[in-house]
Amino acid sequence: MFDRLKISLDRLLPVTRDEFMYFATLLTPRRLAKHELLLRGGEVCSHIAFINQGCLRYYYLKDGDEYNGQFFFEGAWVGDYQSFLTGQPAVQYIDALEDTELLVIKRTDLQALYAERPVFERFGRLLAENIVIGSQRRTASLLFDTPEERYLKLIAERPKVMERIPLHHIASYLGIKPESLSRIRKRLADNR
Repeated sequence: MFDRLKISLDRLLPVTRDEFMYFATLLTPRRLAKHELLLRGGEVCSHIAFINQGCLRYYYLKDGDEYNGQFFFEGAWVGDYQSFLTGQPAVQYIDALEDTELLVIKRTDLQALYAERPVFERFGRLLAENIVIGSQRRTASLLFDTPEERYLKLIAERPKVMERIPLHHIASYLGIKPESLSRIRKRLADNR
């Protein structure tokens, strides 16, 4: 269960076997069934989770409508980081789109890890940097790219999304209605 975590961690920073083993002791395995929530809006996010197997999405809920923010697959860390860092109630919902296996670390354990093993402070910083980069890219795309450009970028940059995510969720992620996505897909198919 920890092989994928070790590979993911090695990409971010080199840790010794002892450091990794200590880190692993702080993680709790958790399984989510398809459509089970990891986090509900209004709850405080007291943990982050590493996806060992499966797929999650975060979304916002407004007036009964869901607005997808992002999709996460094997090897990714997920949580409502604003809530995690501030202790304020989450505005995101985090939902399993497939049966999912997670490794979860509590905020208190992560903070203690930073103090006990300073190498892991770099891990936290790199996670935060990746979140900021992803958030800025997504914001810029929503502001400056047409829906068709966003769709084409998604196909090119994130093929797992196209393979594993239902089209109505992809449409929401792109900031358009499912009917608009259907028209874009048809137009692109006709142009081939």
